[in-house]
This record gives sequence, structure tokens and C-alpha cells, in this order.
Amino acid sequence: MSKRTVSAVSFLFAIALFVPCGAAESGSYIRSIREFGVLPTNSAAINAANLQKAIDRAHRRGAALFVEPSEEPYPVAGGITLRANVSLIGVHGPVGRGTSHPEKAQPVGSVFAIEDKEKPFITVEHSTQIRGIQFWYPKQALRDPAKIIEYPATIQASQRKGAQGVTLSCLTFYGEFLAMDFKARRRAIVEQILFEHCYGYPLSGEFIRIDYCYDIPRILHCHVNPSNLRLFKGGYSRAVVDSVVARKTFTYRIDHTDNAQLMDLFTFGAYGGIYLGPATYGQLTNFNLDCVTVGIHKLGDNTFNRNWQIAQGSIIANTGESVEEIHPIIIEGKGHTAMTNVESFSGGNGALTTLNKSQDYMLVRGSEKLTITMTGARMRNYVADEPITIENPNAVIQVFGCIDKNEEPFEYRTKRP
Repeated sequence: MSKRTVSAVSFLFAIALFVPCGAAESGSYIRSIREFGVLPTNSAAINAANLQKAIDRAHRRGAALFVEPSEEPYPVAGGITLRANVSLIGVHGPVGRGTSHPEKAQPVGSVFAIEDKEKPFITVEHSTQIRGIQFWYPKQALRDPAKIIEYPATIQASQRKGAQGVTLSCLTFYGEFLAMDFKARRRAIVEQILFEHCYGYPLSGEFIRIDYCYDIPRILHCHVNPSNLRLFKGGYSRAVVDSVVARKTFTYRIDHTDNAQLMDLFTFGAYGGIYLGPATYGQLTNFNLDCVTVGIHKLGDNTFNRNWQIAQGSIIANTGESVEEIHPIIIEGKGHTAMTNVESFSGGNGALTTLNKSQDYMLVRGSEKLTITMTGARMRNYVADEPITIENPNAVIQVFGCIDKNEEPFEYRTKRP
């Protein structure tokens, strides 16, 4: 099959996936970026200028641009703005171990190669979509933490306009420092953001962060792992993974956010798994937070709706500077936490430095009244005498049907004078 035929087949495949059934003249509103002069043989600056022109053209029509698969990645400089109404579409599902060129140590397909150290790669506005694309930082360090390049965010919400109605789906990141930054401002909020099937390993420790999102963000089926470029580059060294943990950041960080929906989330080799900030509420279910110092840190700034329902999860808390700082769960502030079937255990792992124990299962701290209800937890490998460390005298805690490190039933109910 000739290259021209392969290109035509890929283009028609994209149309079949992303154009409504029965639409007339479908080719008129999904166009290959190559038609606009975005080519693997161009410089990053030329490709950035040409890609921006293509986006500007698509903006008025609500059109889609197809990142045609290529043997060589497309070098593109940062500072791209995905203007309102535009979709940028590639051919991939999430490729969690990387695509692989048969002769070179590089990914293939719908791939952007990024080296810009000054500007976020792409800023998204309202009603936009990025789907099926790989983002590769070919100069990022793999072995030496002193050589890590602190790139700006790969994808960022518009700081001037905000970003409402954005879909980020089937994306894979290699060598990113911060993957998706939706930390907005009060006057440029983000709403109805969908993150789904996104894979990577951010060397800042931050994969997705959201701030000032007042209408139901969804983070679904995301996977963070230092082996995500295994098929073409190997993995990150133990020293690099240790350096990510040492940054004391969280893989998923949420604040000033209403009714967040978090489902099927995974992280490995991070200080923190999920941070649920003071001004948040929502649901978290079906998660695995592996080789972390703190699995979940839940806060709250009022008693009305700073409530989280957390269920069906596993936390392996085993890394950090000392056992005393390792807590699978930390709860403080105000509000309620309802937890069902969340287990925790510790042990060793050769991918990073581990201490193989946690201090406890849960740390409850602060001085303001908060409430916790917990059922069905399996708790083990903690060094404290009791699984829950209570440093908040005003906490109201009920624990039913749980099992402690000695494989004995554990129940607890706060006693009031």
C-alpha cells in the first residue's frame, strides 16, 4: 500500500469516527493539518504559525483538524491557542506504554514533538476538543533528576477567557512536567471540563489541576505511571521517580470546584494522589493510588456542602522522607467524609525508594468540627497502635465493619461527654 493510500485511509477513518452519521460533504469541515503546511520536515516555529492559521480558519465554522499520523513527529513550538469551537483530532486511544518506531527510539502516529521551555504548548478556549494525540518532549531527562526540564503546561485553560465545555480524551504525554493546567481565576472560570482516558507521568508530580470550576468537572479513567514510554525509551530512573515524590505535589489537585466527579483514577510514584481542596465537594470512586506518601487529602471550609463520598479504592502508601509523614488518608477542615471499601497497605517496590510502612491508615487533624463515617476498610502495614490518628478533639467519627493490621475487627465511635 502506498503512502498516499495510507494517508487517505487514515483521513477517512478519522471522518468516520468524528463526523455525524449521514452528514453531507464531511471532508469540508475536517481537514488534515498537512493541508495547512504543518509538516514533520518543518521547523517548530513554522509549524506553530501554520497550525495557528488552520485553527483560526476552523474557529468560525466549528470545524475539526486532523493530526494525520506520521512516521516522524510534528515539531511544534508552544503558544498555540485552540480557539473556541475547534477540535484537534488524532488517531489514537491512550497508548499507555507508547507507540514505537521500528528503527528509532521515538513514538509514531499523531504525535507533537515539543521543546518550548517558555510557553504552554496549547491554550484551550470554550467548546473545544483534543482527542487521540500524543505529546512528546524528546529532550526531557530520563535518568538524572538534576537535568529535568521544567516545561510549562502541555494543555492550559485560557487565563483571559476561561474554558467551558472542553473535552480532553485519549491523550498520552511523554516527558511532560505539568500535563493539564485548569487552574483558573474568579473572572475566567472553567466549567464542564471532561478529562478521560489520559495517560502520562508528569515530572512535577501534577497531572491535572483544577481551580475555580463551578459546574461539574469529570476526571475519568486516567493513568499516571513512570513506565508510560517503555516501548520506545524505557522508563524513568529510580532517582527521577524519587525526585517527583520529593516535590510534595498531588497528581490530581482540585479546589474551588462544585460537584466534581472522579472515577477510575490511577497514580504511581507521587507524593500525593488526590487533593480535595477546602472549597470542593463531589464523588470519588474506583481508584488505585500506588507508591504515594499521602493517598487522599480532604479538606473543607464549611459545613453545608463540603462533603465527599469516597468508595471502592486501594492506597499503597509507602514512600517519603520518613514513616511519620506517610498517611494513606488525611482529613481536616469542615464538612463530612463518607468512605466505603477503601483499603490500604504498604510494601516495597524497586521503581522508587520505599519505607514499606505507613504511620497509620488515617490522620484526622485540625480543631474545627468535622464528621467521618467509614465502613468496609481493610487496613494494614501501619506502625501506630491504632489505624486512625485523631488530633482533632472536635471530630465526630463512626467506623463500622473494618479490619485492622492484626486482622481483627475494628470499630470506633466518638464518645461525647
